[in-house]
Amino acid sequence: MYEEIRERIDKIHKNFVIIDGHFDLLMDVLEKRELGFKKVIEREHLPNFIEGGINIIVSSIFIEDIFLPEMALRRALDQISALYEEIEESKDKIVLCKSYDDIMKSVKENKLGILLSFEGVEPIGNDLKLLRIFYELGVRIIGLVWSRRNYAADGCYFSKKEEGKKGGLTSFGVELIKEAEKLGMLIDVSHLNDEGFWDVINIAKNPIIASHSNSRTLANSMRNLDDEQIKALTAKGGVIGMNVCNAFVSDNDEECDADHLVNHVDNIVKIAGIEHVGLGFDFCDFIRAKQPEKAEKPKRKTFDIIKGHKNIREFTEALIKHGYNDDEIELILGRNFLRIYKNIF
Repeated sequence: MYEEIRERIDKIHKNFVIIDGHFDLLMDVLEKRELGFKKVIEREHLPNFIEGGINIIVSSIFIEDIFLPEMALRRALDQISALYEEIEESKDKIVLCKSYDDIMKSVKENKLGILLSFEGVEPIGNDLKLLRIFYELGVRIIGLVWSRRNYAADGCYFSKKEEGKKGGLTSFGVELIKEAEKLGMLIDVSHLNDEGFWDVINIAKNPIIASHSNSRTLANSMRNLDDEQIKALTAKGGVIGMNVCNAFVSDNDEECDADHLVNHVDNIVKIAGIEHVGLGFDFCDFIRAKQPEKAEKPKRKTFDIIKGHKNIREFTEALIKHGYNDDEIELILGRNFLRIYKNIF
């Protein structure tokens, strides 16, 4: 029986378009290129993507706190420049996608397609004119915030912190959404606080996504969406990408595995239907491994419940065990996000 399941999984990962809707690729690429390494994606990441059957990666532009505020713009441009250099060095293997047609061409040519997204709009500060510059460079998805405040909105912290009154979208954030949609950019609400989420629901005209958020009903983190938010986002035609971070999978680490991640799929499907679930794995163990150990120990250690793209068949196997058929699995692994991309790009 297991041999049949394995063959089915292999066929799925060979034949279906698989999209990871969120990955901190460029931060790692830039850091290593600054140390003199070349072909970082081809050497260190592409083998894992190939083993997992990944066709499209949405690479975030994430700016670490130490570069804020003065260096945010420069750091973002350096990350994009690093990607262009990587593509030049590996042009037969990697391509930047700026449209739905680019995405489908990359799949047809068996190249890794990379989409660019903001994980927080710190690089543009409060200068809306910079948005078009980043659009021309290839950014197509706008994650308004990371887990901190910027000129557009307030992010939600991973754990409770002492802070002042929370806010929704600022006037700049409202104008940003309008301009982004005018340009043909997709709005992403992952990391946004609840107040800002509902502002986006009321202001955005097009479908929106939560690229890497799970169900708050099953893991009580502000980074996840509650059932009413899931209903509202999916009513606009949006998609929610499943996140492998243990803190967003279960409140109990003993339940942090692929099976419990698929419980989040089950909940979203029950609320809104199969057309609104995707992948936003947000693999971060490789980043955590590079960080020095902090003197103050966190109350809960975070880790990826699936160990990288090469092991995402564990997720597909869990989908099968939960009773999903191949057509439904195809939607979850990529077709749902493709529908959004085709509509926006």
